[in-house]
Amino acid sequence: MEVAVRFESGRTVCERCVLADTALARMRGLLGRRELPSGEGVLLRPASSVHTAFMRFPIDAVFLDSNLEVLKVVSGLRPWRTASGRRAKAVLELTAGECDRRGLRVGDRLLAPA
Repeated sequence: MEVAVRFESGRTVCERCVLADTALARMRGLLGRRELPSGEGVLLRPASSVHTAFMRFPIDAVFLDSNLEVLKVVSGLRPWRTASGRRAKAVLELTAGECDRRGLRVGDRLLAPA
């Protein structure tokens, strides 16, 4: 299922975000894709860590708490790396550089997708 992820203010963070809320969907994540265009992403829920094994491009990983508050942003996570966020309950994966372009920072709160 695709959802839009927005800041509390209503500004869009990710126009076409795949909601990966099953074990199979989380396992698949971004594997097999050659790129991740701007405006697309994956929201892994529940999740507190990610890996980029077998991926072909870097990503930004946004670690969120249970209230969808940004706890940590890892920018430009290259292939074959891992990242985790203490107390994270979800991870938003975006194309590398998207967090800077959208102004996404630690402490921001996102709206829960339907």
